[in-house]
Amino acid sequence: MRMLVVGYGVQGKKRHRIAGDEAAGIVDPVAPEANWRDVRDVPLDAYDAVLACIPDEPKVEILKYLLGNGKHVLVEKPLHAESDAELAELEAVARANRAICYTAYNHRFEPHYVRMRDLVQSGELGRIYRCRMFYGNGTARLVRNSAWRDQGAGVLPDLGSHLLDTLRFWFGDISDDFRVISANSFENRAPDHVVIGCEAGSPRIELEMTLLSWRNHFTCDIFAENGTAHIASLCKWGPTTFTHRRRVLPSGRPPEQDVTLVQDDPTWALEYDHFKRLIAEAAPANLSNDRWLLRVLGQLSATAVKVANAQ
Repeated sequence: MRMLVVGYGVQGKKRHRIAGDEAAGIVDPVAPEANWRDVRDVPLDAYDAVLACIPDEPKVEILKYLLGNGKHVLVEKPLHAESDAELAELEAVARANRAICYTAYNHRFEPHYVRMRDLVQSGELGRIYRCRMFYGNGTARLVRNSAWRDQGAGVLPDLGSHLLDTLRFWFGDISDDFRVISANSFENRAPDHVVIGCEAGSPRIELEMTLLSWRNHFTCDIFAENGTAHIASLCKWGPTTFTHRRRVLPSGRPPEQDVTLVQDDPTWALEYDHFKRLIAEAAPANLSNDRWLLRVLGQLSATAVKVANAQ
């Protein structure tokens, strides 16, 4: 499989490293390592698939070109579009040309995320009452200094897309009735700290995301009928711990199971292998998750910007 890396920033360098000997070249308008400046300049017979690590604005146009020529595409999240109709068209183009269009959410391959999904789907927790997540990093200054990242709804589509996708990974179809609880632009032009929530359906949800956590961190707490489940940190920031507590009735200290991992981040390689499996299996393109995320983020983004600007 010959993989073309389009966009050679932070993510592109990671994807190129994972592709290894399968990397067929680099496309980037400015990077000195690039073999081509524009993907349309690359001979179509020089590659089979693309790792698209590109800004949001040109995504639809570039993907339409690639999928229209039967090239499989892994595109970095979120799959930005101006409308649901654009995503529907992309899906149709991919299916017509038997091309895979896969949006990368590498956290789905985080070991404790998989462990949480399995616990939730086992039914052992019983009725799940609430889920809250916090995702923070300290990249506010880097984002502010970027030529294209400090704009729009800022941290909301960046980290919020991961959190919203994680909810669907764990719980399947959930309500899209989210609201902005708070939004601030403490250091950046675009919002750099946002809290959103959903009180419709089950579980009730609260998601907090920030660029102002000077020590990168992730936490999750799930409260349920038969116990609780928790994640502290990710492999890339390890150690990372998964905790499952089983409820004692009528009350009392619950028995607790902890699993702590200290390892390198496995998600990039696992996701790369998953992408190649999709290609091998000729799985039809399915952008339903991207369309749900586009709708929810679209509803929230305008409000987040308005609230942050009013501070």
